[in-house]
Amino acid sequence: QIQLVESGGGLVQAGGSLRLSCVASGRIYRIETMSWYRQPPGKQRELVASITSGGSTSYFDFLKDRFTISGDINGNTIYLEMTGLKPDDTAVYYCAAHGSTWPYPTNTDYWGPGTQVTVSS
Repeated sequence: QIQLVESGGGLVQAGGSLRLSCVASGRIYRIETMSWYRQPPGKQRELVASITSGGSTSYFDFLKDRFTISGDINGNTIYLEMTGLKPDDTAVYYCAAHGSTWPYPTNTDYWGPGTQVTVSS
């Protein structure tokens, strides 16, 4: 199993910034991709950004100018830098990992419990 724990969420005023962190632990064989997802109130979960073990990143098109994913998958830690936050960014933000555990190198999806981000008007 791979355990994921997010931190850094909270209440922020519109236009403010937050930095989310995610730490993976467990019997990790290899993590291929780590991602940030979010689920706004009353809406479905959506992808925010992803980073691969090789360092390649991808973003949801309308967020890439304000959100930045970074970190070291091999170090089991990623971050999400968020600037210019808007009320519509209010959501539970989830960390996800696509990887495998000892002793079987079969990739599986893992999810953290999420951290709440609330942006006030």
